[in-house]
Amino acid sequence: MSLKKINTFLAAAFVLFALWFGSQFILSPQTGAQSFGLPTWPSGDGGGFLIIKGVRDVAMALGMGVLLVTGHRRALGWVLLVESVAAFGDMTTVLAHNGSVATALFVHCLTGAVIAVNGLMLLIETHNETRKTAAPAPAPAPAPVPASQAV
Repeated sequence: MSLKKINTFLAAAFVLFALWFGSQFILSPQTGAQSFGLPTWPSGDGGGFLIIKGVRDVAMALGMGVLLVTGHRRALGWVLLVESVAAFGDMTTVLAHNGSVATALFVHCLTGAVIAVNGLMLLIETHNETRKTAAPAPAPAPAPVPASQAV
């Protein structure tokens, strides 16, 4: 399987997963909160922050999806690298708030790492394609022959 197919599959999986996960937080924040790894349900108006998280995930998925569908693979690579920060931030949040260490590491950290690797693989793929399709440099023009040596 080619690097391009692997990258496309992974990026599409991230888009679909982020859409699903984000939608879960928007439509059923309490269900999403249980899978996030934090130990308690937020009190008062804190549940609204879970919906904000869902909107963030959906917006990130749509951004990745647009780049994937329109073929902007190099930009998608950079966006994936940047968006991996969100997963690492989620891991840090879970750990800082006495959440599940297993969820922090095996969900958020692993997700961030795989997203970052996919971003790097897209950058490598597009760098290699750019090198292959680059036009060769034009040959230098022949030096002019002085009039005294012309035949």
